[in-house]
Amino acid sequence: MVSLPVRDPVADHLLTPQNSALVVIDYQPSQFAGVRSMDGDLLLDNIVSTVKTAKAFDLPIVHSTINVATGRGQPTVPELAKRLENSRPIDRTTTNAWEDAEFVAAVRATGRRKLILCALWTEICMAFPAVDALQEGFEVYPVVDAIGGTSKEAHRAGIERVVRAGAQPVSWVALAVELQRDWAREETVADVIEIVLTDRLLKA
Repeated sequence: MVSLPVRDPVADHLLTPQNSALVVIDYQPSQFAGVRSMDGDLLLDNIVSTVKTAKAFDLPIVHSTINVATGRGQPTVPELAKRLENSRPIDRTTTNAWEDAEFVAAVRATGRRKLILCALWTEICMAFPAVDALQEGFEVYPVVDAIGGTSKEAHRAGIERVVRAGAQPVSWVALAVELQRDWAREETVADVIEIVLTDRLLKA
């Protein structure tokens, strides 16, 4: 029972803690209220678990909101905001985050080319920046069960659009296991078991 040598964690074609960043866009009350593609409580649980996973592996996190400064929008929902307290939200007026200079600069500053993308709604605030990032040579991984659209059809169309452009969908559980990859990597085993199994999948 011998694992192969660890592949180059930066050049690896799979997601690793060294080659990826998490992007979290517009998890605000009005966006949650408009989601019709999945249960809102489950969606919140899934995005919180995704952020907890990213933090367990020390991934860079880019956090953005829309229209808070203008007064048209409210801040990130409290359950998620407390998990993102060290990631100052970049507020925008653009529905496409990739058309905001500060946001794009923050993504580039991570130095990562693989972007794990979570946004509300799927068909707008996920799809628009995903397509732009792909055009600029980034790899994009939408976390399909931690995002939501205004209908099941809208969510599906948003996913299909970015997949056709080259995105690679992932689920929040698969993301955690892909970052862990080998249970012999002891540093993060306890965190992954707690986040995925204890707190969620095996919770009574």
